[in-house]
Amino acid sequence: MDGKSVKSSPLEKFLHGVEILGNKIPNPILMFIWLAAAIVVLSGICSYFGVSEINPVTHKTVKVVNLFSTQGLVRMLTNFVSNFTGIPALGLTLTCMLGVGVAENAGFFTAALRGLANSKGSDLKVIAIFVFVCVMADCTGGAGFVVMPPLGALIWASMGRNPMAGMLAAYASVSGAFASNLMITSMDVINFGFTEAAARLLIPNITLSPSMNWYFSAVSVVFLTIFSTIITIKIVEPRLGAYTGDYKEVMTEQGENEQKGLRAATIAFIAYVLIVAFLCVTGILADKNGSLLASKAPLMKSMTVLIALMFAIPGLAFGYASGTFKNFNDVAAAMTKAMAGMANYIAMFYFIAQFLKYFSWSNLGLIIAIKGANALKASGLPVAVILVLFVCMSMMLNLLIGSASTKWSLFSSIFVPMFMLMGYSPALVQMAYRIGDAVTNPICPTFAYFGMLLALAQRYDKKAGFGTLMSNMMPYVLGFFVFMVAELLVWFFLDLPLGPGAGVHFQI
Repeated sequence: MDGKSVKSSPLEKFLHGVEILGNKIPNPILMFIWLAAAIVVLSGICSYFGVSEINPVTHKTVKVVNLFSTQGLVRMLTNFVSNFTGIPALGLTLTCMLGVGVAENAGFFTAALRGLANSKGSDLKVIAIFVFVCVMADCTGGAGFVVMPPLGALIWASMGRNPMAGMLAAYASVSGAFASNLMITSMDVINFGFTEAAARLLIPNITLSPSMNWYFSAVSVVFLTIFSTIITIKIVEPRLGAYTGDYKEVMTEQGENEQKGLRAATIAFIAYVLIVAFLCVTGILADKNGSLLASKAPLMKSMTVLIALMFAIPGLAFGYASGTFKNFNDVAAAMTKAMAGMANYIAMFYFIAQFLKYFSWSNLGLIIAIKGANALKASGLPVAVILVLFVCMSMMLNLLIGSASTKWSLFSSIFVPMFMLMGYSPALVQMAYRIGDAVTNPICPTFAYFGMLLALAQRYDKKAGFGTLMSNMMPYVLGFFVFMVAELLVWFFLDLPLGPGAGVHFQI
């Protein structure tokens, strides 16, 4: 592919423009400082002009509360710390990531992914298994993005195929499947925290669950694996052609210590699952009516801790058995490192929390949601069309802002109550957002791992550039978009539950 033609192509010009525009977006911390300030000023203006709406739930008039006042200033100053500590999303996220961090720093994820990638069999079988592992790799946090692309290149090279195709298939499958997994992951917990906070703008005592999208996400894993495998073999590999470069690597096998650690981790994981199953069967984790899936059932309320333990327990078993953990000091260091990796999120969350609270105090979020719901109803557009448009809007915003939690903290406060007022569940709008957030990840220039992918590509092709990656990632983006939207519409029209106790419709 000629570098000059790629550079001047309409696609490259569009994506280059997206990259420039995305780079102009300020640091997320600064962005939320400005947004919080804007809410304060806007509340004063809207209060002065008497902006209000009728709450369709309480049938009472909702007026804008003026934060640009002496009382508002005092409220903001005296509640700054409690705003930060009082948002459930922070504790949920840190708890979940503590367990993931233990497993990651023990070396468990890297060893497990390499072991699965070394699967033997026909080329098609190896490719399909590898793609499935990549789709599932979101549950490992950032490990999937770091480990799987170079592994993909090595596996493809070992089969006599173009290593660039393996690298691209891995990155596209890990990043594009951000909304799909057979397990409930840390992203489920992060998104749920913002969704529940947004739903409480309308119904203060509502309780949701991190598992609200589980059924949908689990089903999509199977089809994304099939689609990614077909796209790789039928479209991307023929485009790339045979590999003519001279870069060579040898894929290392698992060492004895790693194999010992993986056996211990497997036994620990099975034991953990059996214990949780026992607690479920005996009714210990059920509510007073015997339901495990009700939003207030102990199982649902303890889901975050159970997810953290699901990663921490096999991680501990692997670490001690393989020797990466010599004593508890090593475990403590792993937990410390995991929390250190969340430092940027914690710092950003100080200002996300203020923004969310100001939005709630001012009533601007609720009023915008009510006005938006009324406008959408009056537009005459079918809700299915509105849902697809929302997915598309999330896709476009994802090209500019890479952080999923940043975008959802902005969107959820408006769109969750808006769809609830139209009679649709928070689980539906969260799933629609997650689809849009996921499918454009492979071509997102602001995504944290995109630069890493370009550096890796240049190992195999020194002429590889921005256009090379984008042109070969677009088939995955388009294929994932068509499938995920089609799946969402099937769920919508058949009124299938998206997760335990989380249907498509919602009755206030």
